[in-house]
Amino acid sequence: MRLWRWFIINLLAGLTLVTGASAKAFSTDDERNSMDVFEAARPSVVFVTNQQLARDPYSFDLVTVPRGSGTGFVWNDKGYIVTNYHVVEGARQITITLQDQSNWPAEVVGLAPERDLAVLKIDGKKAKLSALPLGDSGDLRVGRKVLAIGNPFGLDATLTTGVVSALGREITSPNQRKITNVIQTDAAINPGNSGGPLLNSEGKLIGVNTMIYSPSGASAGIGFAIPVNTVKEVVPELIEHGRLVRPVLGIAVAPDQWAQQIGIQGVPILRVEPNSPAAAAGLEGAKRNSWGQITLGDVIVAIEDYPTTNDDQLLSALEHYKPGNKVNVSVVRDGKLLIRSLRLAAPK
Repeated sequence: MRLWRWFIINLLAGLTLVTGASAKAFSTDDERNSMDVFEAARPSVVFVTNQQLARDPYSFDLVTVPRGSGTGFVWNDKGYIVTNYHVVEGARQITITLQDQSNWPAEVVGLAPERDLAVLKIDGKKAKLSALPLGDSGDLRVGRKVLAIGNPFGLDATLTTGVVSALGREITSPNQRKITNVIQTDAAINPGNSGGPLLNSEGKLIGVNTMIYSPSGASAGIGFAIPVNTVKEVVPELIEHGRLVRPVLGIAVAPDQWAQQIGIQGVPILRVEPNSPAAAAGLEGAKRNSWGQITLGDVIVAIEDYPTTNDDQLLSALEHYKPGNKVNVSVVRDGKLLIRSLRLAAPK
């Protein structure tokens, strides 16, 4: 009897030690922070399903079929949802699944393929929506902790953690424009995470997970996110206009390939539109000489302090301004650098 009593007492003591150790193992400050951030942000993360029309191979009727899925998050309580452009590209029908597993039809409000961002809308009056607090990606430093929430491979609300691996990266958007100042992270991002939030340890949104670099298509520890400061600029425009409103100079430019072939570092102007800001500033396009040969006109090399070595950089430079803003345009004409001041116009 005494032997059994000794055995039971020691067994219970061992269980107490294990239980205490387990409780302690799950109560470190970092783990508690991860759990708190996840629980607070989870209601704001949604599952995005993209369906398209396809022809039934047997009946030849048009049917709706799943094309893909991704993640999104609640922007505000009016029903606006933010995700990646490539998640909803070409969608015929979009369904948003909230964390309570309710499904909501969504309409496309605005698309910005040049930033790989899209804004959707569901019935915000009926759905229970909780928006994420917004952070400042300008405060990020390499090594800071980040948390990614998404639906990888269709799995519900998955959390991965990591750090900021690098800042100022550049990736290519779905329409082949360059997205700059991108965040690189080693937090695991897999198919289905696209469009989901990247959060800091305070639970604030600092980026939108957009893509990974991986030969296998699965996470290899190199993921990218669009910084929240870019998101804060783009989303209001998409809600108001449905697209990014970029001011114009009133010119037609030569293709980059042509400029590269003749060794030009800049954007050659082919034509200046009448009654445009460029025309008012005296900019000149290409011309034909007396022999019928095309002669080079002005080559734009900068907008203010933003260099424009190609058309993509020119568009990116213009996106820093709004119609009505006055800017200095640096051009090369006959080998000489000229600076012309003009007031940007709204697109027609």
